[in-house]
Amino acid sequence: MASFDIVSKVDLQLLDNAINVATKEIANRYDLRNSKTSVELNKKDLNLRIETDNDMSLKSVEDILLSRMVKQGLDGRSLDFSAEPQPSGNRLRRDLKVRQGLDKDQQRKILKLIKDQFPKITAQAMDDQVRVTSKKIDELQAVIGMLRRAELDISLQFVNMKS
Repeated sequence: MASFDIVSKVDLQLLDNAINVATKEIANRYDLRNSKTSVELNKKDLNLRIETDNDMSLKSVEDILLSRMVKQGLDGRSLDFSAEPQPSGNRLRRDLKVRQGLDKDQQRKILKLIKDQFPKITAQAMDDQVRVTSKKIDELQAVIGMLRRAELDISLQFVNMKS
């Protein structure tokens, strides 16, 4: 039986590199030069904190950060932008959660997509990942293609392909 795992993980070293490059770019940008902008990654809590002066600067910093992540080969969907910016004194702060692993709802959505389109393939949720097994590797590659085309709001990686 051939199998692979579907996971959602972020390489923290690549993310840290992207943040460092973005911080250098922020220091050199003319529109952000005199703003006291900071971008910090807490690797323990998987939290990214952006502090800046105003809403326009916040949008610019987010754009810089996303472009640097893409250049490092990271998916921008691995950051959770659902939290609203919060005022902190005369500054603006936004905490972004770094998404690691698949939660139960995301697993159910992936399992349903696989079961609907590929009834012969076995898929099961395991901890924070989904394992997909089949007799044919071609079917597994079709599942990977289908999941890449699907409109999911999470970053997926396909690992441990075994034949």
